[in-house]
Parts: sequence; structure tokens; C-alpha cells
Amino acid sequence: MLNINPAYPSANALVEDVFRRLKAHFGCFEWWLNAPAYEVMLGAVLVQNTNWRNADKALINLAEHRDPAAIARLPLAALAALIRPSGYYNQKAAKLKALTRWYARYGYELARVQRVDLTVLRQELLAIKGIGPETADAILVYAIGKPSFVIDAYARRLFSRNGLTVPKDYHRFQALIEAAIPRDNAVYAYYHGLIVEHGQAYCRPTPRCDACPLRSTCLGPE
Repeated sequence: MLNINPAYPSANALVEDVFRRLKAHFGCFEWWLNAPAYEVMLGAVLVQNTNWRNADKALINLAEHRDPAAIARLPLAALAALIRPSGYYNQKAAKLKALTRWYARYGYELARVQRVDLTVLRQELLAIKGIGPETADAILVYAIGKPSFVIDAYARRLFSRNGLTVPKDYHRFQALIEAAIPRDNAVYAYYHGLIVEHGQAYCRPTPRCDACPLRSTCLGPE
């Protein structure tokens, strides 16, 4: 994959340097790793097409229903009403029901899920209506503990502005990032968190460039 930033000899070098400087700026932190696995699954669906603030409101509304057996028992209309703050609540309620039915195949036991090969799990998640690659990878990394790097709009904006030729295809871009970093779930979780933190603080649609830790090599907005 071509690298269009002359400051770097290769795409791998660019990706490695971006993460090195983001780590130096933001420091170490755990991002979404301490939440219960099923709650992470819920959040991965609820945050679709909205921000985390709205998804969190929906999670708070779920209260005692934040476990798979409770979601399975809850009528669809009641579930939709509870998650209304997240937007697209009727569609998301159906997605949560479908995701929970998938989890039920494993007896709601995370350890049983974790014994299954990553490729198989990803195919199963993608077969669930309403679960796309980004949501599937977020569930794999943050709920199940399987290394499959999450690609989102923050990642596309960040690396495009920093001079990487970003493939339009999700899986090609994912492969490009994964080729440049250690294949480790904790690394994947942390690095995706760094991208989100940077995207929210600096690399917005209208960027805040003055204090950006990547400003010395960034090529600027598209």
C-alpha cells in the first residue's frame, strides 16, 4: 500500500510512528476493558450511528436488564423504549435481540465463546443482521478478547490526514494497520482507544491542529 507522506519511508513506518506519538501524548489507559463482556456487546450496538453519550444513556436506562437473560425476556417494544436515547431504537432493539440469541448458543458463557477460533466467531457475528465489521470487531476485541483491529471513521480521518493512502475497503485497511503493529489484543484495544481519544480531542471534522501531537508531519484536512 502506497504511503503519500514523504516524511516516512513506508506505510508501516507511518502507522508505527503515529501510534508512538499518540502513546507519548495520551499515556497508558484502559479503554472499555473493565466493563462486563455482555455490557460491551450492548454498547457496541447502541453506539452505532450516534455518540457514546447517547449510547451510555440507553445503557443506564437498561439498568437491571443489562444481562443476556433479561434482554431475552424483555418484550421487543419495551426494549426499544428503554434504548430510545441511542437513536434508531427499533432497529437496535432487534439487533440486540439477535445478538443475544447468538450468545445464547454458548449458554451466555464467555469462556465457551473464547474457546472458538477468531475467524469462526467473526463470521458468526457478521451473519447477525445489523452487525457489520466495525461492530463485530469491537465485540471481538473488547468483549471477547480476540485481536481484530477496529476500523472506524476516526481511523480513516486520522491516517488520511497523516498521509496514508487509506483503502476504501474495510478489510484492506484493517490488514494494513494489523501488518504494522503487534498482533496482541491488549495492543489492539489500546491503539483503537488512542485513535478515538485523538479524534475527539483534535482530529475532528474541523480539526484542532494547534495543539495536535501529530501536527509536525500531518498533511492537514482532506
